Amino acid sequence: MLKIQAEANVPTDDGNFRMIAVSEDVSDWMPHMAIIAENTNFEEPVNVRFHSECITGEVFHSKKCECGQQLDAAMKYMHQHGGIIVYLRQEGRNIGIINKLKAYALQEKGFDTVEANLKLGLPADDRNFSVAIDILNILEVKNINLLTNNPEKMKVVENSNIQLNKRIPLQIDSTNESESYLKVKKDFFGHLLENSEEKK
Repeated sequence: MLKIQAEANVPTDDGNFRMIAVSEDVSDWMPHMAIIAENTNFEEPVNVRFHSECITGEVFHSKKCECGQQLDAAMKYMHQHGGIIVYLRQEGRNIGIINKLKAYALQEKGFDTVEANLKLGLPADDRNFSVAIDILNILEVKNINLLTNNPEKMKVVENSNIQLNKRIPLQIDSTNESESYLKVKKDFFGHLLENSEEKK
């Protein structure tokens, strides 16, 4: 059963946040995190972002995806408007960093992100967003605005005991390196993304 294992106030470049580690076991060295902006009002719909870990994008600033930029944008948004980032330790759509690098190697041979995962015998996306619902329940959050482009995240909320008030888009412009990745997100996974042409 998930429970709060530790928490502390952490000042960041984007403001002050309450960071909470959530796991089943206190010895878990890779717990999920709830990152709460200091001006969050729990009496109103809470701005929430479900964000899956991406060490390549967030730490090493890989251009193959927009994950690091999405996290940065979410941190800034929460600092300005209040809210919670539920940071899920589900690296590489939950296939792990080793398999993710194997998939990257296949992408270098011309496979797209989904094709590479499937060739490795892995799911296209193995993430479990119900964990984020469990964390929101621990925090007693009842009503949210969800920062997402992913309809699967919206479905998870809609099928839970938490009310989805509205969706807030969080789109990052594509680059030459991320264009194929974002195309797969839109065409295969049905992410609610606008093309560059559509935005003009």
